[in-house]
Amino acid sequence: MTSLNRVTQVICKGLIWVAGFLLAAMTVLTCANIFLRKVWVPIAGTFELMGYFSAVATAFALGLTQLGKGHIAVDVLVLRFSGRTRSILNALNAVLCAGFFGLIAWQIARYATTLMKTGEVTETLRIIYYPFTYAVALGCAALGLVFLSEFLQSLTQNKEDEK
Repeated sequence: MTSLNRVTQVICKGLIWVAGFLLAAMTVLTCANIFLRKVWVPIAGTFELMGYFSAVATAFALGLTQLGKGHIAVDVLVLRFSGRTRSILNALNAVLCAGFFGLIAWQIARYATTLMKTGEVTETLRIIYYPFTYAVALGCAALGLVFLSEFLQSLTQNKEDEK
């Protein structure tokens, strides 16, 4: 179990580094575009790149945010339940979310494959954008892996609590 947790953490930390690089690239691109707009000609395709980079950065940040419990959780009702009921609900939530994000990753990857086969490109820069779509699928798959890891961890914790 701990090896799955370690692998999940390594994957999520690697993805967050890429997300950070993309955010830095977006900052540089925005500043350069503002400067060049004032003195000469703006950078073509800035709007496209900002959209794709932000989609990938957001998707890559999902897993590490879940590892740090950074997502919003409304638990007003759940806090009134017993500890055992809460752990059952947390396990149920984790397995449902793992399945949901696994399904999302699969469907996005299918869509990316369709984009690759049809040769879709962006309007201004004419760059292929299926790699960005695959990257978003990867981010969703990483989040699904985090939820799967949480589910398996909750099962082992429940068995240890019963002993």
